[in-house]
Amino acid sequence: MNVVIACGGTGGHLFPGLAVAEVLKSRGHEILLLISEKQIDAVAVRDRPEFRVEKIPSIGMPRLFSTKTIPFLGKFVQGLDACRRIFRSFMPGAVLGMGGFTSTGPILAGRMAGAQTFIHESNSIPGKANRLNARIADKVLVGFEECAAHFPQSTVEITGTPIRKSLQTAVDRNRALEGFGLKPDLRTILVMGGSQGAHGINQVVTAALPRFVSKPVQFIHLSGQQDEAPVAESYRTAGVPAFVRAFYHRMEEAYAIADLAVARSGAASLTEISYFGLPAILIPYPHAAENHQLFNAEIFARMGAAEVLQESQGDLLGSLIDQLVNDEARRREMSKRLRALAPENAAARIAELIERSRP
Repeated sequence: MNVVIACGGTGGHLFPGLAVAEVLKSRGHEILLLISEKQIDAVAVRDRPEFRVEKIPSIGMPRLFSTKTIPFLGKFVQGLDACRRIFRSFMPGAVLGMGGFTSTGPILAGRMAGAQTFIHESNSIPGKANRLNARIADKVLVGFEECAAHFPQSTVEITGTPIRKSLQTAVDRNRALEGFGLKPDLRTILVMGGSQGAHGINQVVTAALPRFVSKPVQFIHLSGQQDEAPVAESYRTAGVPAFVRAFYHRMEEAYAIADLAVARSGAASLTEISYFGLPAILIPYPHAAENHQLFNAEIFARMGAAEVLQESQGDLLGSLIDQLVNDEARRREMSKRLRALAPENAAARIAELIERSRP
């Protein structure tokens, strides 16, 4: 079976899409990945020669009557034309869109080509792209049970959000610590803002650093490209041990050695945190579409699996990190509750639904 997976735009779309691609490929299917023109997409797939990869033009949908509407329509038509041209030679039996407007053109082109069409929504509340995509697709797949109510029940399957295979490999903790240049006798705090970093999280964490001078903690801080130099300088100035990088592509190592995470609450990050049972302080991105990151975080907070802070409450972050670092029993309980939230075999479930759609 030839399967197209449209998964570009953000890591939250790309990495779960890659996870499904890995399972389908292992079952003998041919996979075509459609990604956006963003550099992060190209970097994420550059070492994946087993998949055919094509870039398609796409941008987010602006508000109605915006000056950006005409450029959006132009890009959308270009992307749709590119998909139809690609599909004429690839001839997909199924098209899976992982969300965002990078998926809209491929889903529409898939319908025109007679393929079965699927969309996946990882968040607890769908964005405007997937609300539109759901009207076109044959089946809607959701990561959170709470999301199902936003779509017609007859088309929804609750699958969870997939995790790529590389995250499931065993990690030698001591070797990983050595690779990060960190010490085995200190508590390790992982700070991450998603695939593109998070300026707001960088600011509140670096502001709290004086609190941790001479304390038995160290940081892995993934800052995003723009803030890497100033964040690294903040740790040097404060004298707090840290590994600072814009991005890190072996995240299984970072998750495995961390005792606590400070993170955004995008669905893919939450899925990975729950898989590793990593206690977390979640700081939702305040400008996320439909405020979905706050709703995602609240699901975890209600289950006692994470603490939630608004970005505007950043002055409380240092004391909350202190509390959790020094309360091992609380972290153990959070870890247990996180693992209970981790989806089982989400990628395989999605692959099976796609296979069942075959005539």
